[in-house]
Amino acid sequence: MQGILALFIPILALMIPFFAIWIKHREKMMDRQIGTTSQATAEKAAQYASHVKELEDRVRVLERIVTDRGYDVATQIEALRDQRRVEELIGSRSQVQ
Repeated sequence: MQGILALFIPILALMIPFFAIWIKHREKMMDRQIGTTSQATAEKAAQYASHVKELEDRVRVLERIVTDRGYDVATQIEALRDQRRVEELIGSRSQVQ
């Protein structure tokens, strides 16, 4: 029993530095991974911010259209729909003949 214990003590003493080196390496790899992840997250946030800005600009334009022209826009849209229906009817009649 003492021989086995005497053998394990030096082996254990030699394994401690290897274990410490492995832990340091693992910490470095985790730091790199965190850095890469944070960089990708920052890029995504910048993309989302620019996309939000574009959408806000579009909403401002739409608000301006609606407030400048009032409810006339709805009437114009309905007129265009009616015009398309008439064109579709004429087109379908000409195909039948």
